[in-house]
Amino acid sequence: MTLIFAHRGYSAIYPENTMKAFKEAEMSGADGIELDVQLTKDGEVVVIHDEKVDRTTNGKGFVKDFTFNEIRKLDAGFQKKTMMKKEPIPSLIEIMEWMKTNQLICNIELKNGVFPYAGMEEKVISLVRSYDMTSRVILSSFNHNSIVNCYRMAPEIETAPLFSENLYMPWVYARSIGAKGMHPKYKVASNKFIQLSLDYGISVRPYTVNKEQDMHRLFAAGCSAIITDDPVKALRVRKQYE
Repeated sequence: MTLIFAHRGYSAIYPENTMKAFKEAEMSGADGIELDVQLTKDGEVVVIHDEKVDRTTNGKGFVKDFTFNEIRKLDAGFQKKTMMKKEPIPSLIEIMEWMKTNQLICNIELKNGVFPYAGMEEKVISLVRSYDMTSRVILSSFNHNSIVNCYRMAPEIETAPLFSENLYMPWVYARSIGAKGMHPKYKVASNKFIQLSLDYGISVRPYTVNKEQDMHRLFAAGCSAIITDDPVKALRVRKQYE
């Protein structure tokens, strides 16, 4: 069965990368969540997508220039009118604590393409290990050097390169860097690409799949998982393939 990962949580309705969005994704029946991590000025692993806080919060500036206490004061839910109360930017520790209460898979995307956060991979890996989540976490990144570093440091945690272009035999490439999966943009994940990858033993989890027709194609093709903003819609479509 193709799994459904909620992209930055149930972000079609709730503020992305917040505990509210993750908890709603769990309640909707998603199999997993996808989130992004960066480091604060004082070295705390926090969950936020952009290098700047401007788009998703009521603050301004780079994540790396805030201390953890400062960034926690921002409201990550201010753009969604549905939110009655403030939603802080979560720490990865908070996510790991919450994951002890469920069985979700967590895809952690390392956002270290623009700023190569020193020590971020080690911190993420050490947290995943200390919460005993190595079998429930997938580490992904557009920074493939980072993915290789993670694999060398923690071969027991699955890694998956992210990419948006047509690569030649990407399943061979994935295996060559120790990855057990790949997360391609859904447009480059043709049915043949999916079949050849799965035959080669490499999981395929395309992002970000929000249109029903794309969901139908990917469920029919039997890809390992889809990453979507709308897990409720995805669950409804998947029912037709069960």
